[in-house]
Amino acid sequence: MLLAATALSLSAATCESLSSLSLPDTTILLAQKVGAGEFNPPAGRGGRGPNYKELPAFCRVQASLKPTADSDIRIEVWLPLENWNRRFEGTGNGGWAGNIGLPGLATALMRGYAVAGTDTGHTGGSGSFAAGHPEKLIDFEYRAIHEMTVKGKAITSAFYAGNGDLKYAYFSGCSTGGRQALKEAQRFPADYDGIIVGDPAAFNSSQMIREVAVWQSAHKTEASFIPAEKLAALHKAVLDQCDALDGVKDGLLENPRRCKFDPKSIECKGQDGPSCLTAPQVETARAIYTSPKNPRTGKDIFFGYEPGSEPSWEGAEKQFSGFAADMLHFAILLDPKRDLSTINYDSDVTTALKVAGEPLDARDPDIRAFITHGGKLLMYHGWTDPGVPPSVSLTYYQSVMDKLNNIKNLTDDVRLFMAPGMNHCGGGDGPNEFDTLTALEQWRQNGNAPKQIVAAHRTNGAVDSTRPLCPYPQVAVYKGSGNTDEAQNFTCSMQK
Repeated sequence: MLLAATALSLSAATCESLSSLSLPDTTILLAQKVGAGEFNPPAGRGGRGPNYKELPAFCRVQASLKPTADSDIRIEVWLPLENWNRRFEGTGNGGWAGNIGLPGLATALMRGYAVAGTDTGHTGGSGSFAAGHPEKLIDFEYRAIHEMTVKGKAITSAFYAGNGDLKYAYFSGCSTGGRQALKEAQRFPADYDGIIVGDPAAFNSSQMIREVAVWQSAHKTEASFIPAEKLAALHKAVLDQCDALDGVKDGLLENPRRCKFDPKSIECKGQDGPSCLTAPQVETARAIYTSPKNPRTGKDIFFGYEPGSEPSWEGAEKQFSGFAADMLHFAILLDPKRDLSTINYDSDVTTALKVAGEPLDARDPDIRAFITHGGKLLMYHGWTDPGVPPSVSLTYYQSVMDKLNNIKNLTDDVRLFMAPGMNHCGGGDGPNEFDTLTALEQWRQNGNAPKQIVAAHRTNGAVDSTRPLCPYPQVAVYKGSGNTDEAQNFTCSMQK
């Protein structure tokens, strides 16, 4: 609170004057006005953002934050020169972070937000920065986002001093950004008034071991690997059996949990071919749908992939991701030379949870302080996500419901939206573009909890279907008439 008060007492008449702003552990590196349409992202940094030539004029601030002697957290804060909506948005990262996501900054700026992003304290997409640098790892785990938030809000308040106070602060992130979002609600409940959590990598310590298990299953023998054309056949078999369970045959499973599919149903009866699975491939598919188990206790280690996600298995089968390998080497097992093919599903899992569980994961369901502060938590997850299995969000959401079941109308503060046919943070055969920020604004500012969020699917840039995403455990149910590609012909209700 003292930091905010200090910043508010300053009067920044120009963008350039922010270069002299004094904040704890902070060095302002750049404070520069950018004219409307004049921002050019560095090569390779533009991403899938808006047209940067359409950006309004803004003040661009870059800073280095050093909360510890071994920290160098870089942040950017973009401040609209006109039509500020008196809101601040913190943006999350993907993977190992290592850079500031300019598309997220640009999108928020175009909505009138003051917005901040961070590289989380290192550069590049590898986890090798953490070797011998425990403070940098803590920066990545949670400290950098909090520091970005505190300093970003202070810079915002200083710049707009005398032009109205900051009214609302929101955070949005998917994947690693989803984990960052949950960490904010769990550890720093006063940072934000509303938080958007997408496909959160919230159980990293066990998920990374799960990735190794998928690879090992696919390479148990030379005959175990399922090639791409057979994954397509497997997916077709799933849809043939389960697509109509939701009342609409549209190539999507509204709730894959209702699909009791056994890959043995397409086991080759005779000669091997592209439309059937051999017996070893059936066992591989079964392993991917389920969790690896602790050989001593028999307990599940993590979660399996859902029916309907089969087209996305190819990469996981070929090799566990570089992200998973780095996570195990540098943040979980803390042994860069470890041969990950020798993972022990008993002792190594215990080590992972002990060493990395609390700081790296985001499992704590007690977000009471965030809720009593007035916070709203809007979660979403793609049902066909091959990166972070949907069970992560389902499990975390239920743990919050169980932990805080004495809070009246908890669903007025926490809601989860599952997206049929959506992959990791977007993409896939189902409607996968939707506006969570407007839903959160309406919820936090006007008390209108989202009863549905309309999602769209595009082909070659054109919208070809829409569908409501519903607050879990509700699903979109076809009304019985009208075009099944139009959201208006569905209603959110409990499926019988």
